[in-house]
Amino acid sequence: MSRVGKKPVPVPSGVTATVTGQTVKMKGSKGELQFVVPSQVVVEFKDGAVSVQPKDQTKQARSLWGTSRAQVANLVEGVSKGFEKKLEITGVGYRAAMAGKALKLSLGYSHDIEYEIPAGITIVTPKPTEIVVSGIDRQRVGQVAAEIREYRGPEPYKGKGVKYAGEFIFRKEGKKK
Repeated sequence: MSRVGKKPVPVPSGVTATVTGQTVKMKGSKGELQFVVPSQVVVEFKDGAVSVQPKDQTKQARSLWGTSRAQVANLVEGVSKGFEKKLEITGVGYRAAMAGKALKLSLGYSHDIEYEIPAGITIVTPKPTEIVVSGIDRQRVGQVAAEIREYRGPEPYKGKGVKYAGEFIFRKEGKKK
């Protein structure tokens, strides 16, 4: 039994939930999102909460049960509060700045990197060494943050590069004489 899947997802006031067949739509103050639940799972809206149940007890249905419930919970949180990921830049001369609708990254290469910001995502640089990625879709926020981090991931010797805020970088000792 899925411990996550058993819990119904409460829909707070200010958020409108609509379940039509296998499609769950959420509308809130931040925007509107929808998720198509897999056919092995049944979803219904009653008593101010969205509940998810497997159609049968196959391994596939039970696997998708908790996942579908988590996706619906992410919709509710996204349209009411939104999501954000913070990135930190470490290194001499490494910096980030907004250039119109693009993020300009100086990460020690011979050229600056221009990252086009996708629709539905907001990027802010409060400091030259800090990037805040925010939006209503959890998956897209995480994907954009991962793409930015990928340009220059943190290296283990000096810790230079782009890392998530709070991420632990395993440090290695340098060469000995």
